[in-house]
Amino acid sequence: MFVTARPQFKPTTEQLPDDLFAAINELKRELNAIVLAHYYQDPDIQDIADYLGDSLGLSQQAAATNAEVIVFAGVHFMAETAKILNPDKLVLLPDLNAGCSLADSCPPDEFAAFKAVHPDHIVISYINCSAEIKAMSDIICTSSNAVKIVNQIPKDTPIIFAPDRNLGRYVSEQTGRELVLWQGSCIVHETFSEKKIVQLKIEHPEAEIIAHPECEPPVLRHASYIGSTTALLNYCLASDRQTFIVATEPGIIHQMQKAAPHKHFIPAPATNNCACNECPHMRLNTLEKLYLAMKNKTPAIELPEHIRIAALRPIQRMLELSV
Repeated sequence: MFVTARPQFKPTTEQLPDDLFAAINELKRELNAIVLAHYYQDPDIQDIADYLGDSLGLSQQAAATNAEVIVFAGVHFMAETAKILNPDKLVLLPDLNAGCSLADSCPPDEFAAFKAVHPDHIVISYINCSAEIKAMSDIICTSSNAVKIVNQIPKDTPIIFAPDRNLGRYVSEQTGRELVLWQGSCIVHETFSEKKIVQLKIEHPEAEIIAHPECEPPVLRHASYIGSTTALLNYCLASDRQTFIVATEPGIIHQMQKAAPHKHFIPAPATNNCACNECPHMRLNTLEKLYLAMKNKTPAIELPEHIRIAALRPIQRMLELSV
């Protein structure tokens, strides 16, 4: 079984430039590099990125870029996806330990056994999975296009949906299709407190609750709008409402506030009195680590070619079906 090593980031004694933004922009020019960043990254990384988006947009950008170096400010599966699409390019991830609880909830050997029990099913896997799971899939999807993709599958074709049970349940409800679900989940999206969200709504009766489909069903029941990260952003900008309770990783609020500074965005609270609504993996990347990754051209993502080729096909199929 192929397992990607994720060594802990080691503190450096290297001298850092006084102006990291200027230094990173200079390295972009020297390396012909592009910085791709997810909405859940720290605000500084969002602001330095050449392209900012959710998983679908980032995949499309990674497939289309002419840059020689791709610096992926996100988590491991995202950088893997970029490498799958760009085998001849250098793909850097600021911290290799930036993993994903959802991807880790679907071990390849266990999923292979699960798949073998349903030999007549096609596999649609959420992009938040490892390269090995992608290699065992027929089509990849994101939260942006999952409903659209499932709706394009013939109704007599049985489907395994992995690894997120909450997104799978939501897609099943939206499409009317019975899906065999792998029971994985995201530690961020399953931690939102229904009780505290209801209390917030009482305190802010004018607020609209919006949520990502990875959230648990009790939270989704209170949401007036459910969508991908990009869809949530676009909805807030188009809405006449002035206040929103946002049930997803709060990194997106930086972009919401920049685009609509006159509106009020409240992060949905977690069950405990902690910052559990922040993804600890996404937050491992920092501006300093991004600079050092570009300066030293490491850590780089590498994949066995047989895994890469097998994982490429379902990603390409997703991009074809997402047009």
